[in-house]
Amino acid sequence: MLTPGESYENLCASFSWNIPAFFNMGVAACDRHAGQRYRLALIYEAEDGRVEKYTFWNLRRLSNQFANALLCRGFKRGDRLAILLPQCPETGIAHLAAYKTGGIGLPLFTLFGPDALQYRLQNSEARCVITDGDNLEKVLQIKDSLPHLQSIFVTRGRHTSEGIDFRDALDGESTDYQPVKTRSEDPALLAYTSGTTGPPKGALHAHRTLIGHMPGVEFPHNFFPKEDDLFWTPADWAWLGGLTDVLLPSWFHGIPVLACRQKKFDPEFAFHLMAKHGVRNTFLPPTALKLMRQVKNPADRYDFDLRSVGSGGETLGEELLEWGRENLGLTINEFYGQTEVNLVVSNCVEVMKIVPGSMGKAVPGHSVEIIDDQGTVLPTGETGIIAIRRPDPVMLLEYWRNPEATEKKFIGDWWVTGDIGRKDEEGYLWFVGRDDDLITSSGYRIGPGEIEDCLIKHPAVGMAAVIGVPDEVRTEIIKAFIVLSPGVDPDPALEAEIRNFIKQRLAAHEYPREIEFVGELPLTATGKIIRKDLREKEIEKINKGSP
Repeated sequence: MLTPGESYENLCASFSWNIPAFFNMGVAACDRHAGQRYRLALIYEAEDGRVEKYTFWNLRRLSNQFANALLCRGFKRGDRLAILLPQCPETGIAHLAAYKTGGIGLPLFTLFGPDALQYRLQNSEARCVITDGDNLEKVLQIKDSLPHLQSIFVTRGRHTSEGIDFRDALDGESTDYQPVKTRSEDPALLAYTSGTTGPPKGALHAHRTLIGHMPGVEFPHNFFPKEDDLFWTPADWAWLGGLTDVLLPSWFHGIPVLACRQKKFDPEFAFHLMAKHGVRNTFLPPTALKLMRQVKNPADRYDFDLRSVGSGGETLGEELLEWGRENLGLTINEFYGQTEVNLVVSNCVEVMKIVPGSMGKAVPGHSVEIIDDQGTVLPTGETGIIAIRRPDPVMLLEYWRNPEATEKKFIGDWWVTGDIGRKDEEGYLWFVGRDDDLITSSGYRIGPGEIEDCLIKHPAVGMAAVIGVPDEVRTEIIKAFIVLSPGVDPDPALEAEIRNFIKQRLAAHEYPREIEFVGELPLTATGKIIRKDLREKEIEKINKGSP
């Protein structure tokens, strides 16, 4: 646990990992707090406004019952439990039970269609699935193609004879269970990548990943936990941004989490929810912050009292940071990580100045550098590959049954992120872009982030994405896709105004020579812009226009 009051340099110098030989995420995130019978673990607000509360004592008993129910149906150590549920108590219970049995939790996003589910369930050879009535039909559609799937548990909603009622299964089981004695290096979690650069790969994580995540949660949340902390995020628990950035680390520290199912993010409701429940800590993806920015005078309308806000996935830029100070009453701490190696770079306003546009510095305990293709650490200021040195407890064990893909991600002891960045003389890391997001124009290598940040400073721009499109003279030219703010209509005059707005604020080679106004941008389920989709559509248009 990081200690406040130290400088960043001292925090790094004094930090050391304490990874025990034996460790179980389910025990660490629940059972060790359950002796304090009334210690609150979860507040669940249902869609109808009904509120349920669970203590760690409740969660231990329920997860023990589910562990017993799994074992009765042939689930064994190393088997995969697919969890196709939104933010709700059963999601947390299922994860705890999977870890306690020595099994592997497989989080799945409820907005996945049958094809996406089929790929992951087939690839993982999941033995059991827990889902709800809203998502059961998708599983039943593909069930015949899943020979390894033995049991489907169904909770909350419509049931069929092909699903096992979750509550009925628990009612018949003992609340006592002896968790499997797992090693820290034993597999516990299988998280599939978002697939923005190819077929999704399963990142297999060990039980130690929870310990590895802790500095990356404590640091950007201003030395979390503190008295009266309460964590909430709109990020789904099917993604590491919700599961290992919020839910499990909070429970590890005995801190309650607010769960609320939202089929679509509503910025007004987000402010209402934080005020109603007294949320103190939140992870808000950049897309959520951009939508919340459209709410007028939120502090005057909602009585919220945040202590920390973390954000990651896209660079925020000065505009959103200033909005956060004025409207949330604090400085948003950006952080950086990937499904495979999460939360390794961060800002922390309590021990370092915040440099707009920077991701921050390496989180204490992690070695993050900029390297070249040979694995040589590059000098300050040079652009190269963002890489993390192994061993590192937050790093995946391997890609699931894909040793070739795992091997390709290492240059020596460096995990290669595939992201391009640089480090300045003060140790701040700057994200330039994905290696395939970089734009080459007139000899310049241009990252989209700075241009997008500048675009959203224009009052007419709600969201923006920038890509390079082929050009015979310049190799590529910059094209911007813009979602306008509510009430703003597109016209040629506005297009020219936005183009000049960029010319006046960035380098001459960075302004978008083409602008297209769109109703929405392609996003991953975690809110990241899928620039690959935009590029592919542009190439398709060019090809169709060719003779």
